[in-house]
Amino acid sequence: MQKKENKLVKTIVEAIQDKKGQSVVVVDFKKITDFICSYFVICQGNSRPQVEAIARNIGEYAYDKTGEKPFAVSGENNALWIAIDYGDVMVHVFEPETRKFYDLEHLWEDATITTIPDIQ
Repeated sequence: MQKKENKLVKTIVEAIQDKKGQSVVVVDFKKITDFICSYFVICQGNSRPQVEAIARNIGEYAYDKTGEKPFAVSGENNALWIAIDYGDVMVHVFEPETRKFYDLEHLWEDATITTIPDIQ
């Protein structure tokens, strides 16, 4: 992981945990050639308000700690799945049912998945 990406991924995970986001995984795509990004950070909140709070907190943490702003944010209107695009790092904040349906972390068998323990 490059230093800039490493700091951004760690900051995103910290922001998720700050809002009690659950089932956090980091999917590393660097072994896959010509992939759209290097990492997915995926998590879930238990309700739409929590999904919104997690996404908002990610934006604030990332800017405050790394100076990074997302290129785009999608899904804020329904908050079932909010995607945040930081270029080489894509963040996906889901409600549990939507996450289970799309199962993003298991679509690429060549990717390396790191599970981050939930904070109690």
